Amino acid sequence: MLRIKFFLVISLYFVLISLSACAKQEIKNTGSSGENIICFGDSITFGYGVNPGEDYPSILSKMVKMPVVNAGADGDTSISAFKRIKEDVLDKRPFLVLIEFCGNDFLKDVPQQSTVNNIRKMIIEIQSQGAITAIVDVSAGFFLRDYRIKLSKIARETGSIFVPAALSGIITNPSMKSDFMHPNPEGYKIIAQRVYCAISPYLKSK
Repeated sequence: MLRIKFFLVISLYFVLISLSACAKQEIKNTGSSGENIICFGDSITFGYGVNPGEDYPSILSKMVKMPVVNAGADGDTSISAFKRIKEDVLDKRPFLVLIEFCGNDFLKDVPQQSTVNNIRKMIIEIQSQGAITAIVDVSAGFFLRDYRIKLSKIARETGSIFVPAALSGIITNPSMKSDFMHPNPEGYKIIAQRVYCAISPYLKSK
């Protein structure tokens, strides 16, 4: 009986996450005149562990009626990303930028508050160019939970779209991963669907 209740609670949790991701909120720069969706992140965005075209930005590009640019870099942290933000993001005529960092920061012992501050700075810089910003949170359950809480707060404070718990149900499922951390093609499809669910309300005008 307790096991049934546990699974019911877990199921309800994931349903609520999905519904919150699809809900339309007050977002800054919805009148963006940019032309491209830029996926700016680390190996999860890059598509480590799968063939070209199986990464989540490539899958997302088939769901939207706009060009999608994969600006992911394997091994990138929120610190090293700043060295390429102008060339890989700001110079690409962004309509919307999906920011996905913290995994490598965590693995490389970058202080959590530094990561949070770096992501906030990225958002401010991108928004100053008139683009919509979105944070792709790669937490799952208790894994990187503290980052999820802080990044969610930043999203609310800056008027950014928030894609919560993108790796939920993936990182704990060997059939969805190519190694201990990275999704396989099926896992990336789920991430793309979650991202699309969160950003689709803001793409209608395009």
